[in-house]
Amino acid sequence: MANAHHIKDQSCCEIEQQSQKNKQDIKNKPTFLNTWGSGIVSLIMLLAGIAADQFIKPAFFHGWPRIGWYVLAYLPVGWPVLVKGWKSILKGDVFTEFFLMGIATLGAFAIQEYPEAVAVMLFYAIGELFQDTAVNRAKRNIKALLDIRPESASVQRNEQMVTVHPEEVKIGEIIQVKPGEKVPLDGEMLSEKSSFNTSALTGESKPATYNLGETVLAGMVNLDRLIELKVTKPFNESSLARILELVQNATARKAKTEQFIRKFARVYTPIVTFLAVGLAFLPYFFVENYVFEDWLYRALIFLVISCPCALVVSIPLGYFGGIGAASHKGILFKGSNYLDLMTRINTVVMDKTGTLTKGVFEVQKAVTMDTVTTDWLSMAAAMESKSTHPIAKAIVTYAQKQGKNITEPEQQEEIAGHGLKGTVNGRQVTIGNQRLMDKENIITCADAANEVNTVIHVAIDGKYAGYMVIADELKEDAATAVQLMHKAGIRELIMLSGDKDAVTQQVARSLGIDKAFGDLLPEQKVEKVEALKKDPKRVIAFVGDGINDAPVLALADVGMAMGGLGSDAAIETADVVIQTDQPSKIATAIQVGKQTKHIVWQNIGLAFGVKIIVLALGAGGMATMWEAVFADVGVALLAILNAVRIQRM
Repeated sequence: MANAHHIKDQSCCEIEQQSQKNKQDIKNKPTFLNTWGSGIVSLIMLLAGIAADQFIKPAFFHGWPRIGWYVLAYLPVGWPVLVKGWKSILKGDVFTEFFLMGIATLGAFAIQEYPEAVAVMLFYAIGELFQDTAVNRAKRNIKALLDIRPESASVQRNEQMVTVHPEEVKIGEIIQVKPGEKVPLDGEMLSEKSSFNTSALTGESKPATYNLGETVLAGMVNLDRLIELKVTKPFNESSLARILELVQNATARKAKTEQFIRKFARVYTPIVTFLAVGLAFLPYFFVENYVFEDWLYRALIFLVISCPCALVVSIPLGYFGGIGAASHKGILFKGSNYLDLMTRINTVVMDKTGTLTKGVFEVQKAVTMDTVTTDWLSMAAAMESKSTHPIAKAIVTYAQKQGKNITEPEQQEEIAGHGLKGTVNGRQVTIGNQRLMDKENIITCADAANEVNTVIHVAIDGKYAGYMVIADELKEDAATAVQLMHKAGIRELIMLSGDKDAVTQQVARSLGIDKAFGDLLPEQKVEKVEALKKDPKRVIAFVGDGINDAPVLALADVGMAMGGLGSDAAIETADVVIQTDQPSKIATAIQVGKQTKHIVWQNIGLAFGVKIIVLALGAGGMATMWEAVFADVGVALLAILNAVRIQRM
């Protein structure tokens, strides 16, 4: 169909450019007269012409008046296609669907099959209009994302509120958001609390409440009251900008099926054109009663049938619909190739903290050694005060509740996978896990080894001072996620964690995970996945959220990041981003991928099957233009309607 090239070449960046020009879009929007109106005019004239030919048979309706009538019926729907075909030829792209339909219908006029010529082009145009509707429906979810971009921000400057573009607001400035307004930038809540509609970012319709000190993301809609936020990221680095960039680039990575169909169409179209020419002229040398008009009619039927619209349009539309359906559920695919890969996943490897657990830690208790008089808790909190790690936040919050005075460390060094070392008030502070204590030759308390939950040890000036027991909480849908993945055909679920092995094994048993490994450093996670990849039958998805997960996300066949609480590095490296932070969406992503691939292959089978049958009938003189119309436009419409089903998931 005429829009096949638009589907083929249009990226989400073009969608964004269109959304930035709303007024121009409205001004240039096709009117009824040059869309459905044109089809209605041609249809009425065609039916009137057929009635005059078959039933009324007026004396004047023959010769040039009859030809003129059908030409007038043809032009409203045929002229735009002929113009597009001519422009394509001038650009060097000869064998397009415009060329095929133009030659077929003009040829039908040449052999005096006027009603068939008008009918072919009319139904072609109607099919194109239905296709436009389907394409717009497929783009709706992505356009909805683009439409949530705020155009202004109220920022506090010189003790008054000034309205500026979000890109002009700097980190640290204070902005106000009124009830009903979109949050323009990521920021920290300075107000006590408010409820927000987060559906545009996460796909969740239930409002979420954010309290003082929590991070609110750009694109959310404030529901309750006037709030103030302290901006934490510039606009081009905000969560919303990051999501838009992911979606805009999603169509750049094509699935293998999609790439094959496009290459196939470039070769297929010129081949069928030359076959049609051969069908018209070669029988002259082999058939005794050769009648050129009869064989030309068969060739024209062959051309109409062979138009690759159903394939060129419906396959990209299917993948585009899959990406849109997933985004509506809060899952962002960075390319249609990952939709295909999700259908082949048989092993899912997951991080624990922030993926299966909430990543919101609380200090359960703090134990001080009998001989220690130093206020080690305030020093530990001072060391952790500059970190954004969930455990660090838990320690600082606990110390604040205990009324401790938290100062800034004079010096701090992070030891990846172990903890921190530094200086607070002139004292050497070492805080971290058992591995760090062993590395520093510090003897810890024996009771700490019996704790099931995470233990953080603290030493002051090289002497053991005490420990804290910190616990995390499983996400509400963690158990459901494991069940759904097993039902989806995942052969093995594996959990890798830097947390102590006892905690890791306890979580794995409670959720029904097949294998679990704890006490892992970031490089050891990489080693585990590399070992799994040695099995050529494994197709691995890794799901994580922390900055230390980025190497494993890149190594896996499909890297999936938790996008709400996840780090920028993890989201940047991942192939699929789960905006809702729900592990159950892993199974949803697999389901969307399988449904998309299923529908795409249904369309391929339908298009090839019907076309081969009708091509054979047409070449043998057993099919007319009407069957050709069904084989082309009818099959394309059926394929498009089939592709639209993806969006109803």
